[in-house]
Amino acid sequence: MCVFCKIISGEIPSKKAYEDDSVLAIYDINPQAPVHIVFMPKQHILTSADGINEENCEIIGKIFVAIAKVAKELGLKDGYRIINNCGAAAGQTVAHIHFHLLAGKDGMSEHMI
Repeated sequence: MCVFCKIISGEIPSKKAYEDDSVLAIYDINPQAPVHIVFMPKQHILTSADGINEENCEIIGKIFVAIAKVAKELGLKDGYRIINNCGAAAGQTVAHIHFHLLAGKDGMSEHMI
């Protein structure tokens, strides 16, 4: 079981930013910006290249709806970044598809994650 699946199951504690039936968002334990929240589907999906298909693609839309809700709740009116690393060579360190929401830092480097 991957670390995100353990967080989703409650086996590993986390600071939740958002949760519904299919999406969990947690504050990153090693934040790269003043606001750094990780959004993931509760269903284990490896990567966007190796796991998203016609049967489960609606989860990506649900994740982006959750990101918009949290960004609005946090008052991120000046903008934010959404990052998805696909595969180890691209910097994906947990083999469970996830999206980073980063905000609150002017001129955030494109090489942050």
